[in-house]
Amino acid sequence: MSARPADGRVLVAGVGNVFLGDDGFGVEAARVLAGRSLPRHVEVLDVGVRGVHLAYQLLDGYDTLILVDATARGGPPGTLYVIEPVSTPAPDPADAAPDGHRMTPNAVLALLGTLCAGTGGQPPRRTLVVGCEPACVAEGMGLSGPVSDAVPQAVRLVEDLLGVDREPEPCPPAGKAAT
Repeated sequence: MSARPADGRVLVAGVGNVFLGDDGFGVEAARVLAGRSLPRHVEVLDVGVRGVHLAYQLLDGYDTLILVDATARGGPPGTLYVIEPVSTPAPDPADAAPDGHRMTPNAVLALLGTLCAGTGGQPPRRTLVVGCEPACVAEGMGLSGPVSDAVPQAVRLVEDLLGVDREPEPCPPAGKAAT
């Protein structure tokens, strides 16, 4: 499953609050992705809790949006998900009023719909969410062990969605089994 056609711009946005434990997952994954060699049509943005900024950024015209975020769906902590939200009817403008304390990805997309209606802009053709099941989103900094361990896997997952070629993993020396 590729995230884009050959000529489309892609925005990978890490979202979350680093002061709420595992909610900082998307921010940490974006930090790692920003240091990787990615195609020129891919932009990585650490959005954090700046959802209004993300909505305005998307007005610059992206074919695909990949949100990376903590996503509670009931699985074991550290479980990764790829979710393609179903398109919904146009949002009620009253529901898209910016509230810096509650800018969930759904609220960002609702605000974007309102902004596009007012400016004639186009939302991304496709949106994907790479989510990680959190263990704890209480006040405190730092990711839990399972969520921290999932960050490199999430980075590889995003690279796979982007069609990024990676160097093959080195083979273990002869006579040694891989662990």
